[in-house]
This record gives sequence, C-alpha cells and structure tokens, in this order.
Amino acid sequence: MNGRSTEHGTLVIERSFPTPAPRVFAAWTSVEAKSKWFGPRTQEGFELDFQIGGRERFVAEGPDGERYTYVALYHDIVKDERIVYTYEMYLGEERISVSVATVELAPAGEGTQLTLTEQGVFLDGHDTAAQREHGTRDLIEHLAEAVSG
Repeated sequence: MNGRSTEHGTLVIERSFPTPAPRVFAAWTSVEAKSKWFGPRTQEGFELDFQIGGRERFVAEGPDGERYTYVALYHDIVKDERIVYTYEMYLGEERISVSVATVELAPAGEGTQLTLTEQGVFLDGHDTAAQREHGTRDLIEHLAEAVSG
C-alpha cells in the first residue's frame, strides 16, 4: 500500500484566561489580531476571511526547513461563544492531516474558560495526534500572552 496510513486522534485543551470572552474571541477574527499568536512567526501570505463559509490560509517554514501550508474553512461562528472550523495541513504539496476543531468560550468570573476540541486524521506518518496536541497547546499559550497584554 506504498506506506499509506492513518492515525485518528482527539484532543481537548482547556485554558482559563483572566480577560473577558469578547477579547479572547477578537484574537481569532482578523489577520492583525491572529498573527500575534497563531502559527509560526515566519509565515507568508496570511489570508483570513472570518465568517461562516470564509477561509483562512498561510504558508510557513517549519523548524525542519520544510514548507507547511494551513488551509481552514469556517463552518459556525457565534460571536464571543463558539468557532467551528475544519482545516488541512500540507507538507509541500502533500496533505498530512485533516481536522475539525471547535473553540468554545464561556464566562468564568471576570475571565473566560476556553475549551478547544479537535478531531483529526493524520496521514502517512507525517504528523501525529501527540505532535498536534503539543503544537496546539503552545498556540493557546501564545494566545494567552496576546490577550493579557
């Protein structure tokens, strides 16, 4: 089968923020806001159309020197409460994963409780659920820094 394989994984990340949900939500809604915390700092061509049916895309060089492409489609957006999107990751021209992700924001005192749930299929050994969870946890920490300042 030419080394073809699939690995399925689900990750759930919960994180409290001392800032209100509208500020956390706003960090997802524009290229300017999202580029402060999302993805590698060496990305190019960051495009974001944050609306239901809208797309997001960027290309970045990974730590291994390879080119990675992220392409997302927004399926559901409830202002200050929920974002549901699917996304694909590519290594060069080869698709390495397909995921569905849900970001839920809930008031927690004066702050916000974020729950990110992702279900993914990782293709042909190029990525794994454990690697994705590690990277996503790092992104959420960058988000925390971006919204606390």
